[in-house]
Amino acid sequence: MNPKHHVLSRRSILAAAGAGIAYAFSRESSAADEGAQITVHRDPNCGCCSGWVRHLQRAGFRTKVIETRELDGVKGRLGVPDDLAACHTAEIGGYVIEGHVPAAALKRFLSEKPNASGLAVRGMPVGSPGMDGGTPERYDVVMFGPSERRVYMRFLGERAI
Repeated sequence: MNPKHHVLSRRSILAAAGAGIAYAFSRESSAADEGAQITVHRDPNCGCCSGWVRHLQRAGFRTKVIETRELDGVKGRLGVPDDLAACHTAEIGGYVIEGHVPAAALKRFLSEKPNASGLAVRGMPVGSPGMDGGTPERYDVVMFGPSERRVYMRFLGERAI
């Protein structure tokens, strides 16, 4: 056979087509995960909430922002524990995200898909996403649910520790 001419069998064409389709589906799935939409409920007058939304967008999340002055009602409807309440509440993939949760924690959480209600960062730690300025504080990202609550990750500013 002449090395300059290649003859493809029906089997090799089907195998190549199957590999291409599998690759396309895997890319579509990972692109969907990276571009997942998060719905953020926030007070229209809160500047740090806008900073957190920008942080998520830079990390590849598509955002939908709902401005409301009835955040307590949203938190109650979504089951945010009172002691974990912060200044904004979000929903993604059936989970609740409360406060200044870093995108790195959110991406890990969404990839693991734990049996939990969501993640929360209590209060407004300096240096957390959206809370720029000053010396970054250590803070916990808490995973919560009806039967369990535990520290999921720890951060100093936006850096996992």
